[in-house]
Amino acid sequence: MGTVVSLSELSPLGRLMRQWRVARGLSQLELALRAGVSARHLSFVETGRAQPGRELVLRLASTLDLPLRDRNAALNAAGYAPIYRQGNLRAPEMAPVAHALDFMLRQQEPYPGMVIDRTCEVLKLNRAAERFLGLFIGSSCTAVRASGPLADVGAHEACAHPMNIARLLLEPEWLRPYVANWAEVARLVLLRLRRELGAEPPGSEAAACLDHLLSLPGLPDGGRVPAPEAPAPPLVPSEFRKDGQVYRLFTTLASFGTPQDVMLQELRIECSFPVDDVTDALLRALAGATPASA
Repeated sequence: MGTVVSLSELSPLGRLMRQWRVARGLSQLELALRAGVSARHLSFVETGRAQPGRELVLRLASTLDLPLRDRNAALNAAGYAPIYRQGNLRAPEMAPVAHALDFMLRQQEPYPGMVIDRTCEVLKLNRAAERFLGLFIGSSCTAVRASGPLADVGAHEACAHPMNIARLLLEPEWLRPYVANWAEVARLVLLRLRRELGAEPPGSEAAACLDHLLSLPGLPDGGRVPAPEAPAPPLVPSEFRKDGQVYRLFTTLASFGTPQDVMLQELRIECSFPVDDVTDALLRALAGATPASA
């Protein structure tokens, strides 16, 4: 059995590993067995009594399935240089990625699409997403999003104050009053964010984002309780109510398969599709499009 110690007795690397062990639902012994190291040595690593080699740090990070950002943090905590770079979508070397994202958002028309980061900040969205959101929050959509569009390519890019789609769904003054199955949607959003951000150190921007969302009033039962083993349902359509009519959309999330860049790993391409003909007709009408032929 692993030795039980308080957080104050742990090394910086030990605190990070402990946070992720708890988030993954693993005991110290289970992690040691999976990583092929003795429980005694892992205990010494966590308390700082043993200095792990770079290879062991990376092996533990891989076993815990740490995001690249946290693998860099683990290496730093152990005294090693980070090995994963963090790019920027505006950087010249990321131009092919930005063009690909714009292309995907254009192809998603007349259905909503957006690119978000790990905290659900919207980095890009297509005009269909802006039109649909505008139905419910009107001109506030642009105000919450940012101050200006991307080049006229059919997609918009967030600027100084990007909108956060999780906040729009969970905070009482935005989309929440219009979502007919809000409790179900909110539970799924919080489950996803807990899995993405649940091991973030206190005081970090991501932890502050999660803390804010968990402090909102009226969250559904179970929304505030960590549940790393809870299965996510295969499909949860969001049901938006407007003028007595319900419009139903389901959302898919896509990500880069094997990125070696922190920013690329954290990108999510969120595409929404109509569940029924009524919703499809609305989205096409908003775009001024005619229904596709059979």
